[in-house]
Amino acid sequence: MQTGVLVSLVLYFALMLAIGVYAWRKSTADSEGYLLAGRSLSPAVAALSAGASDMSGWLLLGLPGALYLTGLSAAWIGIGLFVGAFVNWIVVAPRLRKQTEELGNALTIPEFLANRFPSHAVALRVTSAVIVVAFFTVYTAAGLVGGGKLFVSAFSDAIGGGYITGIWITALVVLAYTMIGGFLAVSLTDFVQGVIMLLALVIMPLVVMFGEGGSSGQSIAAVAQPGFLSFSQGVTALGWLSAVTWGLGYFGQPHIIVRFMAIRSVREVATARNIGMTWMAVCLLGAVGLGLAGRAYVDRNGLVLDDPETIFVLLANLLFHPLVTGFLYAALLAAIMSTISSQLLVSSSSLTEDFYRLFLRKSASEREAVNVGRVCVALVALAAIVIASDPESKVLDLVAHAWAGFGAAFGPMILLALTWRRMTGAGALAGLVTGAVVVIVWIANGWDASFMGGEGIYEIIPGFIAAWIAIVAVSMATRRDSVPAEPVRTA
Repeated sequence: MQTGVLVSLVLYFALMLAIGVYAWRKSTADSEGYLLAGRSLSPAVAALSAGASDMSGWLLLGLPGALYLTGLSAAWIGIGLFVGAFVNWIVVAPRLRKQTEELGNALTIPEFLANRFPSHAVALRVTSAVIVVAFFTVYTAAGLVGGGKLFVSAFSDAIGGGYITGIWITALVVLAYTMIGGFLAVSLTDFVQGVIMLLALVIMPLVVMFGEGGSSGQSIAAVAQPGFLSFSQGVTALGWLSAVTWGLGYFGQPHIIVRFMAIRSVREVATARNIGMTWMAVCLLGAVGLGLAGRAYVDRNGLVLDDPETIFVLLANLLFHPLVTGFLYAALLAAIMSTISSQLLVSSSSLTEDFYRLFLRKSASEREAVNVGRVCVALVALAAIVIASDPESKVLDLVAHAWAGFGAAFGPMILLALTWRRMTGAGALAGLVTGAVVVIVWIANGWDASFMGGEGIYEIIPGFIAAWIAIVAVSMATRRDSVPAEPVRTA
């Protein structure tokens, strides 16, 4: 068992590092190459990179665990995310690709906002960059905690070590290929990791249902839990709304929408969208099937599972040859590492372009900027490692809300900046601050868990609405100072 798993993991890590070296030789000569791969991503790479950096370990751990525990009603979050991702590809992707290149060839979201609203350029770049770096440092720490815990539960028997060892192995491999190869390395590794995740989520449910002990999936309906296969069992109106509105978060996730900026051309956005949405649909269906079939398999075979989120690990150990088990573990690592690498690079790009080159070294050469970017990747990673070193750290509770924080702060601003000609810089700044503050206040008061004595409301809902209102109200009250948002035609 140990040898087979170890061989698969070593091959996986070696492949990630090899991709980093390839990207270093191909596309790190200047800032545009290091931070956006020279805007040269093919539709397939852009699509799977966006998907893999989005889903993280939630796709293989959180969603199957929720379905295992509560049944089909837990699928509403996945449905909301699918709809949100589709709208993101339709509305944001083509416009962001076109406008970021036309408005000063912006390499980061803060730089795009500054170019779009020049009268508030510095305030927008600094405020948005602070939010990006702060949230993503903690977000990265959460990913490292996931890597550490996964290492303990799945890999420690094969290669020894504990939680801290897992954090450092995960961090060092991601750090190596991200620092060496930049955005191209992150995107290419995301593509490979996306393929691995897809294969795992197709193979695992089929083996669980049709393999030994699975009874061709018939035992799913026999789970002794009322409404296990019902979409509405135990779901209230507010609970349903809080679940499906996860999709609103897509419009404001910097590590996802930056992929749109790097596609080769606007014409290829439609192709990337079709590839990305197909990948997402198959993966979500696989995760749903894994959770439902996993519960049936455990019940049918009299197994005990203390933590529902480890159903993937349990089945990988029970049903597969060690080499395949190692591959499935690599899929879990792929889900975690693809998101960490994207977050590190986006944080690094904000520190380099929106602080270093803006305030410290305006005349910095392209080579100097690339090297500073590499240093910033390492600094953010080290800060994340420090935070992640305590697996019980309370800051990890806040990370669960980072999706809402980004979605509310950046989502309305990005949507309106790309589509509304009358939006102003003052309105953009008001929306950015309002969205972030409302989410933080909502969480601090516990209203996400209980609101006015009743059921809690997901914080992205009030944050998104408040930010949208703030942008419109302030923009209407101030003189228009922005570059018009032009419509973009796509196939």
